[in-house]
Amino acid sequence: MENKISFASKVMLIDASYIDRVGTDLATYFTPVVKRELPKADLTILLECLALDAGILPGNNEIQVFFVYDSDEKQMRFCTPSYLNKEIHEKAFNSELGEFSLYAFQSSEMVPRRDFFMELLQLLGESKDVKQVIVIPDEMNDVASLERIVEKIKGKESITLFGMTPPKKECVYTFEQLGFAMLQAFGIRADELG
Repeated sequence: MENKISFASKVMLIDASYIDRVGTDLATYFTPVVKRELPKADLTILLECLALDAGILPGNNEIQVFFVYDSDEKQMRFCTPSYLNKEIHEKAFNSELGEFSLYAFQSSEMVPRRDFFMELLQLLGESKDVKQVIVIPDEMNDVASLERIVEKIKGKESITLFGMTPPKKECVYTFEQLGFAMLQAFGIRADELG
C-alpha cells in the first residue's frame, strides 16, 4: 500500500465499523438525555476534534485519514457524509488545522478487517514519513496484539489511541476518550448534559 499512497506526516487510522457502532450507541443513549432528536454527526467536525485532542495545532498541516471497513458495511450510519466508497474515499476538506485527505479501504474475505487494520498500522509505524499516528481501533478485538504493534513503533513524535475504555496499565501511547469528540460532532452542548 505504501507504494500506492505516499504517507503524510500526520495519519489517522480508523476502524469504520467500530466508530459507527460507538456513534450509533452514543446517539441512542444521548437522545433522551438531551431531550431532542440528534442530527447525524458531522464527520468533518469529528475528525477535527480528534486531531485537536491528539495535539495537532492549527496551521498548514497535511492529515491523512484512513478508514478500514468490511465489505458488508459500506456506510457509517451515525454520520454525514456516510458512504465510505462513494462520499468519503479520495475526498478532502480544509480547516484551520490544514487539509484532511480521506481514504476508505475495504477488507477482503482473505484478509479480515482486524488483520488489515493491524497490517496498515504496522506500515504506518515503519514509515519514515509518518511522524504522528492517531489510531481508533476496535476495542472489542484483540487489544493485546494492537498494543504489541504500537510498542514496536519507534521514532514518532506521538502516538495517540482513541477509545471508550482507558488502558489498565501504563502504555507507550497517549490515550484519549473518543466520546468527547463524538459529542461535539453530534452538536451536544455541555449545558445540555446538566
